[in-house]
Amino acid sequence: MKRFFSRSLSDVTTPASGTRTSSFGFLVLAIGLILAALAQGVFAAPKCKLPVTGTVWQVDNATIRPEGNWEKFGARSLLVQWSAVDDLAFIPGSGLPTYDELPDWERIANEPWASEVILGLAGYFDENMARAYFDKLTEQSLLLAQAPTPVNITGWYFPVEVDPTWTDAPSLVPFLNQLPRPLWISIYDSANVGAEPLATWLKSWLPKDVGVFFQDGVGLYIRTPEVAHHYVDVLEQHLGRSRVRVIVEAFRPMPEGGFRAATVSELAPQIAAYPDHKLYLFDGPHYVSESLVNALVQLWCPTTRKTR
Repeated sequence: MKRFFSRSLSDVTTPASGTRTSSFGFLVLAIGLILAALAQGVFAAPKCKLPVTGTVWQVDNATIRPEGNWEKFGARSLLVQWSAVDDLAFIPGSGLPTYDELPDWERIANEPWASEVILGLAGYFDENMARAYFDKLTEQSLLLAQAPTPVNITGWYFPVEVDPTWTDAPSLVPFLNQLPRPLWISIYDSANVGAEPLATWLKSWLPKDVGVFFQDGVGLYIRTPEVAHHYVDVLEQHLGRSRVRVIVEAFRPMPEGGFRAATVSELAPQIAAYPDHKLYLFDGPHYVSESLVNALVQLWCPTTRKTR
């Protein structure tokens, strides 16, 4: 890390009278260099505010080596959906059996888009299994939280997703209370019960030191970005702004089944709907390519063309 030192005025030697001409010439040269640097944009202030806080990574065999340029769009935080799934771990040293191929955590720790990591704990691909065995997932998660990793962990995520149709969700509380802090879960409302009922229900049972990632539902065509923004506002009113972050669904369903990446024209208004909120793109390695990032950056920060 570079260190910069400044000199106090008392360290500057006053020149003799015979050096005024050379000092003036040096001053002119310095001003010329600064003006040239300004012309090249070296000291230019940022012309735009990048909207994204982070990306989500749903670890699987297809994305075991995540690559991206998400930092160009502002991403500095990485939400890892899970560090173990279906009883096998993606990190060594937890005591759990591991997958044959593991992510290169050392390399990920040095990526600009993973300067901060919210590390997901133990989960299952199948949501019904995760909800049925969250006690077992809690035990595995406690082991994972003790495993050494090179990434800069700034929080933890318990990957048992919650929605209002799961009436037994409050039974999670004693298990959430065992997990390390800061702790996050994710929530969604595919049943469209509404923002106010969702927020009121969550507030009635969720521990006050647990934050939520709200899945916006736009990618699944459940709601428009404008309605999703209303959900975010209501959740923040009930839970507090610091406890709410937004998962921007950067995918769209295909008629034949499965999902595709959202296009620029689909994703841009979705992102723009949440000004001044902490946004995480779901998910970076699967759906947010370098070309998509570059196109989004160009929309937010159009390149100024020089005229001659």
